[in-house]
Amino acid sequence: MHDFQYKRDELCCEAVPISAIADRVGTPFYLYSYNTLLSHFRVFDSAFSSMQHLVCFSVKANSNIAVLKTFANLGGGVDIVSGGELFRALLAGVEPKKIVYSGVGKRPDEIEFALMTGILMFNIESIQELELIDFIAGTLGKRAGISFRINPDIDPKTHPYISTGLKKNKFGIDIKKSLDEYKSARRLENIDIVGVDCHIGSQITDLEPFVATLQRIRELILELQENGISIRYLDLGGGLGITYDDETPPHPNIYAEAVAEEVSDLNCVVILEPGRVIVGNAGILVTKVLYTKKSEEKNFVIVDAGMNDLIRPTLYGSYQGIQPVKLTERNEFVADLVGPICESGDFLAKDREMPQFERGDLVAVMSAGAYGFTMSSNYNSRPRVSEVMVAGDRFHIIREREEYYDLVEAEKIPDFLVSK
Repeated sequence: MHDFQYKRDELCCEAVPISAIADRVGTPFYLYSYNTLLSHFRVFDSAFSSMQHLVCFSVKANSNIAVLKTFANLGGGVDIVSGGELFRALLAGVEPKKIVYSGVGKRPDEIEFALMTGILMFNIESIQELELIDFIAGTLGKRAGISFRINPDIDPKTHPYISTGLKKNKFGIDIKKSLDEYKSARRLENIDIVGVDCHIGSQITDLEPFVATLQRIRELILELQENGISIRYLDLGGGLGITYDDETPPHPNIYAEAVAEEVSDLNCVVILEPGRVIVGNAGILVTKVLYTKKSEEKNFVIVDAGMNDLIRPTLYGSYQGIQPVKLTERNEFVADLVGPICESGDFLAKDREMPQFERGDLVAVMSAGAYGFTMSSNYNSRPRVSEVMVAGDRFHIIREREEYYDLVEAEKIPDFLVSK
């Protein structure tokens, strides 16, 4: 469920008409419902109430510090994949001992930052990474809590670009080699083995891959215990999908029941890393129609948001719902909703039935709260858009729109060019 509903033929976010926000902040902009963020987090968190658990929101899905603060206020932690995400999490008030650090390419300076911060644990992706963390921890006089990210070779049945649990993917340690790697880690002086981690992909709408993964991880934990290696945390990652079009992903309660059945006797704190399932349907992208155009074969609706603002349709061929901000009596037609970027791949919807939009109409691109702004760029020297959060009958700008000067603020013309 979400809080984007029509009232008197106008799409509203909670109690605020979206057109009123557009009049104030301009377009395009990302818009988030605070109430939806709260309810989605609480539903997910409460689903696991029967077991010891920690919900660590996946920052890569939506890294705005106001969004992170919303979850920190609810007692949540975060899953990070960079030093920049760690910096954001700390600004938002996330407790260091509720931060887990994932990702295949942690730099030495990022590892040092995380160790000095005192995070809960690193999810280890390679032996060289483990050795580097041990070395840096030693130089700092610290001990690093670690878990190995296990690659269980499970097909998550999702888009290949967001599949992470197969042998051919770059992520994790082969499950067949993992016992030996844990034994090796036990000999390192500055390492504390605290957990086992796995994450098989994103936008997964079938429960079976989760269950199959959990069964393999369970066997590994029991084997580790037999070898005297105690495991305190079982990090199941994220990946639970949402409804963009006609998908029917399992409810968090059903997922939690399946998890409980497998972990009840393991005596581990279960860590969950939801991202999309919390924020995906809590946000939309609002854009304005600039022009309409008809070619010999197609109708085009040209809007002021492009692939630099929301790249998912271009990158994954993903579906985003398209709705008018104001309902009218217009007929529908089949068209492409495209942006101003100089690429043929610049589209938000292709061959989609939609209202016959006219210049100046506002369009809502639905389910854009996850991997929207976080994946945006300045391609074509386009300033990144503003982000807005609605709480009840008020809206708050949580990220100002970039100006042209922001595009070049970090750039310099060297003296030898100035002198010519």
